[in-house]
Amino acid sequence: MKKLSFIMVAVFFMISASLASASTLEEVQKRDVLQCGVSTGLPGFSNPDEKGNWTGLDVDACRAVAAAVLHDANKVKFVPLTAKERFTALQSGEIDILSRNTTWTLTRDTSLGLNFTHTDYYDGQGFMVSKKLGVKSAKELDGAAICIQSGTTTELNLADYFKQNKMKYQAVVFDTSDQTVKGFEAGRCDVLTSDQSQLYGLRIKLAKPEDAVVLPEIISKEPLGPVVRQGDDGWFNIVKWTIFAMIDAEEMGVTSKNVDEMKKSTDPNIRRLLGLEGIKGKGMNLSDDWAYQIIKQVGNYGEVFERNVGQGSPLKIKRGLNALWNKGGIQYAPPIR
Repeated sequence: MKKLSFIMVAVFFMISASLASASTLEEVQKRDVLQCGVSTGLPGFSNPDEKGNWTGLDVDACRAVAAAVLHDANKVKFVPLTAKERFTALQSGEIDILSRNTTWTLTRDTSLGLNFTHTDYYDGQGFMVSKKLGVKSAKELDGAAICIQSGTTTELNLADYFKQNKMKYQAVVFDTSDQTVKGFEAGRCDVLTSDQSQLYGLRIKLAKPEDAVVLPEIISKEPLGPVVRQGDDGWFNIVKWTIFAMIDAEEMGVTSKNVDEMKKSTDPNIRRLLGLEGIKGKGMNLSDDWAYQIIKQVGNYGEVFERNVGQGSPLKIKRGLNALWNKGGIQYAPPIR
């Protein structure tokens, strides 16, 4: 009897997992809108304008998923979330995907019931200081008051770095990134710490951005990317391969501007990417042109990077680690075949 009960329980969980694997896709298609969790406002990644229109690298990740699933990159409802709120919102089903400058760590990947899909921005924690302090290195910050956002990996990284270097600091903690900027600007702290990409975004929010400088030290690894719920392998695959398709498109030279012309290509790799031959969209329950829709409506990874955080943006961040693997970076996607 005990063995039979165990088998029944196992079968129940197998059936539940099977049902869950298609539930998010079905729900999004039925609702005809993708619910995407983003930050409360971070230039370059997820930031609303005065009319409530969202832009940024994280925003475009969600727009790309909507293009693949709904054939319309604009069918996205953006839900602004603080660092404390973000995981609960995804776990509870309030959002379908979390695309909010969130670091992939062991604890988050194994204890929250969530899956990180793929790193779409390789980052690292840094420090921003006022130029008038005359500080040129993080090693000169002993005794500093440091503004930091609660509920983030930056808190532990900060403690580890100062302990390792036998320095002391005073943490000035805020709930949102906007509050940390205001605290820094008001002189409540000497230093603002966050992922270095965020520091560039937060600096342009200052009344006088030229008065602040981002120090050169990187004190941590911060792989950032979209997150989904565990137990939904079908949805996990869709979000993961959405990012992969944009990276592969850049590698093949397929852009939003030339994608229609590329349909005439005889290159089998490009033809598989655009759903003209090969595996197409069957394995993900999507139309054969799912990747074409992503590229046409949102762009390849290079286009998304450049307009949001790269040289075509106010942040002007260099590609660095986020360059393709064959151009000095580590961005690499499996082949579509």
